[in-house]
Amino acid sequence: MAALEEPALTELRAWQRRMQQKPTLLGRLTRRAQARLNALLPEKVHAAITAAIKQTVRGVLFGSTHTTRRPEATATMAEREAAVRSTLRYYRNTAAAEGAVTGAGGFLLGLADFPLLLGLKLKFLFDVAALYGYDVRDYTERLFLLHIFQLAFSSQHTRNDVYQRVANWDAYRHTLPTDVHEFDWRTFQQEYRDYIDLAKMAQLVPVIGAAVGAVANYRLLEQLGDTAMNCYRLRWLHAANEATPATPIPAT
Repeated sequence: MAALEEPALTELRAWQRRMQQKPTLLGRLTRRAQARLNALLPEKVHAAITAAIKQTVRGVLFGSTHTTRRPEATATMAEREAAVRSTLRYYRNTAAAEGAVTGAGGFLLGLADFPLLLGLKLKFLFDVAALYGYDVRDYTERLFLLHIFQLAFSSQHTRNDVYQRVANWDAYRHTLPTDVHEFDWRTFQQEYRDYIDLAKMAQLVPVIGAAVGAVANYRLLEQLGDTAMNCYRLRWLHAANEATPATPIPAT
């Protein structure tokens, strides 16, 4: 199995430290501000967003595997990562354009951005998995994508827990539920909503919605791409026995 190049390994180590940091004071204050902002929206809006997140994730993740490319079997690690970056540019630009359109369309069209962006993110993860050589027809590989998603879009407290599962995936995957309905959807969707609300709620505001939607979507895809690459780098290191990244790295 191909080795990670030194720059990629350095990026992985720095990412591991970020995933294990303790929640900061700024993070706690941000969560409080987010809670106040959420309180300004009607409960029906929150319920609609929550339902859209759950149904979109389950529909894409467990019903669209036939649209995903075949796992890449022969490429070097450098070739895989170059392909992932190219794929990220495509999805990032598509998400930015979609955010600008829905943001310019007012409140109702702005709400439509949530399921549309979710679908793009999940399809991106399917493509990344295939480029790194993993077959998403395997149920546990699809659940791995959910864990990547949680790492990218959760509070630091939740990240600490999810990171440990990802870092020890070969052992943890054997404890996964066989029924998708047993997955903790409530925590998944609530963490996602709480994470993106501050950025995405402003997209519903007239005049500035288009600009906010484009920038927010661009950055959210960028963050998802960074998280996905490092999660698969971690698995490659485990498989190649080149390191033992499952051992916690002290947070700085």
